[in-house]
Amino acid sequence: MSGHFGRPGAVRKGAKKGTRVGSGGQRRRGLEGKGPTPKAEDRTYHPAYKRKQEREARAARAAGPKLRGHLHTPPGYELICGRNPVIEAVQSGIPFSRVFVIGAVVNDERVAQTLQIATKQGAELIEVTRGELDKMTEGQVHQGIGLEIEPHEYVGVEELVEIARDNLRPGLIVALDSVTDPHNLGAVMRSASAFRADGVLIPERRSASVNATVWKVSAGAAARVPVARETNLVRALETLKSYGYFVIGLDGDADQTIDTLDMADVPLVLVTGSEGKGLTRLVRESCDIIAAIPIASDMESLNAAVATGISLYQIDVQRRALHQRARGQ
Repeated sequence: MSGHFGRPGAVRKGAKKGTRVGSGGQRRRGLEGKGPTPKAEDRTYHPAYKRKQEREARAARAAGPKLRGHLHTPPGYELICGRNPVIEAVQSGIPFSRVFVIGAVVNDERVAQTLQIATKQGAELIEVTRGELDKMTEGQVHQGIGLEIEPHEYVGVEELVEIARDNLRPGLIVALDSVTDPHNLGAVMRSASAFRADGVLIPERRSASVNATVWKVSAGAAARVPVARETNLVRALETLKSYGYFVIGLDGDADQTIDTLDMADVPLVLVTGSEGKGLTRLVRESCDIIAAIPIASDMESLNAAVATGISLYQIDVQRRALHQRARGQ
């Protein structure tokens, strides 16, 4: 056969390819299958890639080491850290499960004392690195030791009434209305212990609960002062009133002052509201009387824990004076 198709060199092998636009499709074929252009930080040869690697390394160092599985605190448990808070908690008899300690501090006298008590009680001792304890305590000052405590056991409001009966004295209960700062709760518990209150009453919602921060601030008082947590604070106050308690609400705008009240021989509930908002409306209406603490006119208000401590001291002074008069007779 003559013509173009008669030459052996012009014979196609395989199926005929479709036509390409432009330069024979060479450049177009070269780009097929490669997808979109990678970001600069994802190209290993680009300076942005090195900067990304450095950022990730810094973030990893800041996050600290990955915790081993057995170092995670179970739900509901708390971790108290710091040598003094830990030894105070251990000496108070609080239930605890494990002690985490850095090997470099075991020769410290307070740490050694804690480990000795923990060993006698059968608690598990676990050696950790500083980085691990930093992560476990979320950056708090731990001084090389942490104590894992069990969930706090709350009591009922009736149990606070029974405590006063067992002590053969007029009851004294501190109720906190919407106090959400655990530092305030811990300080209130410390004052309650110092001035012989029978316990603290808190609501379940919109209130700080007894956690590691409370234990640390209370300086061991959390082990001595029972805490009742009730669903409805107003209903709990009404229950206490049915047992003969007189309810005093603290408010800076009250006409009467706490130092003028003479109720040393009456069971009392002292109610403190949150800073700023103070007592909520329903709780305020449940109080038998509203009293203020006399302070300088240029000071707007006192911290909730400070106000509670001053009021408890005032009540304690009156009760001690009454007791001394009774003994003198």
